[in-house]
Amino acid sequence: MNEAGQKQERLQKAIARLGIASRRHAEELIQKGLVKVNGEIVRELGRKVSESDLIEVGRNSFLPVQKKNFVYILLHKPEGVISSVTDPQKRKTVIDLVRPKIKERVYPVGRLDYDTSGIIILTNDGELTYRLTHPSFGVEKKYRVWLNTKISREALQTLEEGVFLEDGMTSPAKINCVTSIKKKGKTFFVVEISIHEGKNRQVRRMFEKVGFPLVSLQRIAFGPIKLDNNLQPGEFRLLSNSEISALKREVGLSE
Repeated sequence: MNEAGQKQERLQKAIARLGIASRRHAEELIQKGLVKVNGEIVRELGRKVSESDLIEVGRNSFLPVQKKNFVYILLHKPEGVISSVTDPQKRKTVIDLVRPKIKERVYPVGRLDYDTSGIIILTNDGELTYRLTHPSFGVEKKYRVWLNTKISREALQTLEEGVFLEDGMTSPAKINCVTSIKKKGKTFFVVEISIHEGKNRQVRRMFEKVGFPLVSLQRIAFGPIKLDNNLQPGEFRLLSNSEISALKREVGLSE
């Protein structure tokens, strides 16, 4: 407490709690001189703020005691949709899919390729987003891969041990399931694989590297959250309180 009995917290923590940016990004903003407290530029990460201090980030002003209405959304992203807030080419984005019903400004947690479908989480919780996407927290993502041909045991073993890509060696993957399915008179071979990294188009490149280019790709789980079978592509719902708690536990955030 300060002299007036007001509770204090570190500036970067207040910025993250308000959903302005993750704590790490907030630290970068502070060090670059892009944050003001009561009209004064602050560059020290140890600066503490109380409920009477005015925080300015860019053109926006906030009070530390302001309550942020956090929103957590589970979206079934269809193929042909961009996982970003805007797109210079004017293609449909995940934000376009939720905007009619969600008034809060939310952001996708990580990305799914344009031609990949499946689970994507959107939120305005900056600290949670940072932890879910940073490699150091090792949040596991599970994918369902569709192939035209049966994958060899050798290829599966290579995937499990790690694949050397242009941007480095991948961490060992987990193969959860290998099966076959008939659809419209054609047999497809399905592999469920889990990784905790987020290299660009990683799963596609991994399978291409071992000689089995995929036909289709779907993300079916993000950490403890599984794709809702009741959601059709393009549909979304709010996460339940228990799902939000599970996500936070996954990355060491207490309620």
